[in-house]
Amino acid sequence: MTTDVSPQQLEANRTITQVIYALHAAALISGVTMLIAAILHYVKRDDVVGTMYESHFRWQIRTFWFVILWCAIAVVTLPFIVGFFIGGAAYVWYIYRVVKGWLRLTEGKPMYVA
Repeated sequence: MTTDVSPQQLEANRTITQVIYALHAAALISGVTMLIAAILHYVKRDDVVGTMYESHFRWQIRTFWFVILWCAIAVVTLPFIVGFFIGGAAYVWYIYRVVKGWLRLTEGKPMYVA
């Protein structure tokens, strides 16, 4: 992690990371906020390079794309009933990823890559 980032920039990075986690959490009710979070990921990504928040962005971006993938698979397999289970598992997994990431952010810890 770089040390040449100003305290104000670090605080701004922390704030945007929290906002993005909040948008992901809100997506559990309204999926539109997940799209807004994804846009913010890519717009603000360069600001967090070299900081602890970079790992959180990577975690959030991977969460977004994998949940999109699993939901697409769920929709395709709905006629075979298994899609309901895949969709349910994707929903639970998404909750886990949002909660785990937000807790680690609150603790001031970077995310591991998984």
